[in-house]
Amino acid sequence: MPFLKAALGLAGLFITLLLLPGVSLPAAAAGTAAGPADVKAARVTTTVDRARLILDLTQPSKFAIVTLANPDRIAVDVKAGALKFDTPTPPAGLGLVTGYDVAMPAPGRARATLNLAQPAQVQQAYVLDAFGDQPARLVVDLIPDSPENFAKRVAADLASGASTSPTLADASTPPGGSESNPATPTPSAPAAPATPATSAPVASAASPAAQPPAGTGAASPPATAPTEAAPTKARPLIVIDPGHGGIDSGARASGLLEKNVVLAFALKLQAVLVKSGRFDVALTRTDDTYLTLEQRVALARANKADLFVSLHADTFQQPQIHGASIYTRDEQATDVLDKVLADNENKSEIVAGFAVPTMTPAVVDVLVDLMRRQMRKQSYIAAEAIIHELQPSVELRRFPVRQADFFVLQAPDVPSMLIELGFLSNADDIANLTRPEWQDRVADALARGFAAYFDGLAAP
Repeated sequence: MPFLKAALGLAGLFITLLLLPGVSLPAAAAGTAAGPADVKAARVTTTVDRARLILDLTQPSKFAIVTLANPDRIAVDVKAGALKFDTPTPPAGLGLVTGYDVAMPAPGRARATLNLAQPAQVQQAYVLDAFGDQPARLVVDLIPDSPENFAKRVAADLASGASTSPTLADASTPPGGSESNPATPTPSAPAAPATPATSAPVASAASPAAQPPAGTGAASPPATAPTEAAPTKARPLIVIDPGHGGIDSGARASGLLEKNVVLAFALKLQAVLVKSGRFDVALTRTDDTYLTLEQRVALARANKADLFVSLHADTFQQPQIHGASIYTRDEQATDVLDKVLADNENKSEIVAGFAVPTMTPAVVDVLVDLMRRQMRKQSYIAAEAIIHELQPSVELRRFPVRQADFFVLQAPDVPSMLIELGFLSNADDIANLTRPEWQDRVADALARGFAAYFDGLAAP
């Protein structure tokens, strides 16, 4: 009887909770099984060089992609129960995609059909889990293709029967991957921490692929000597620079130190990049070590880095400022905040007892000046590619690609950028920066951005 009374008491409490205003129970608790995803919204952005389809979903779902001709189209099928919108918004921009529609051709299956201005191919496609106030999403990126390759895919899909009812699966492109230019993954050893700048090894100029810096994936084993020398393609080297360290803590708020936040994220990003098999990766520091700004730049240059990425998470006196952004170097800051951030980072040398070397105002050599211009152009292209991948994954600042006079971005021969992951002066950013799910989401997006940038450099 005591057990029966307790059970009745719990039942009464359960009913009372249901009747209270503003109290709701999860679907599973209410006795309803989780069904297939619904498509909440659809949108397309397009230029002549690329296009992106984003489908907002109530939960992650399986998908498939097929290529159709007469007229040229790419269709994206998603396992879904219903469409939760009437008409998709028109494409933003002009270019690769001229229009699209979303329909339910069969129960349990939604299809987004993209009408093409020219032959195109899927560069990458992936599903994002819901996070914070952002829903689950399917993201599909398209880039131009040759008529011959497009026709081959059409024929293959027709022959397999995929044109009408492709098999739905979890076919997400892995971080750092690309369907249009897939890397042949090389087995990589777990990432080894890079040593401090004072003893960091320098990649061999004669054979950078054979002797990657510490903190990279293992080099490919040498192949048996062929009768003729076969060209080999070295993986691009990305040098990741966790800002601050040692006696320079960087920003601090709510018990967090910027130097610790960015180091934890850098180690996670390094692991994602190495696992993709597409990059060699080195860190300027792997522990609480202080490095001057000049040492960080020298590390990237000495190792002939293909990209230098400095990670930060600053504070600002206006707590409403939040979101991620990317800086490339320019003597003229984008706005007042950018100038303040750059000054604070550059002054860290003085705070730590070091002085930034004085740059003489002599006439700069023409070749060096041209090199700097080219590196700034490459840095901007890389930043644009990365922001393109961050956009569906995390909240960004307004105008997320910015310019400021950061000393750490001054290398004249290495494309360089500074990524502000967020602001320790904003409560939402603090919550994100310390959340493993958010870190994973951003690391994956950065890996896709790096891959898109280097794919663009390799494209004819």
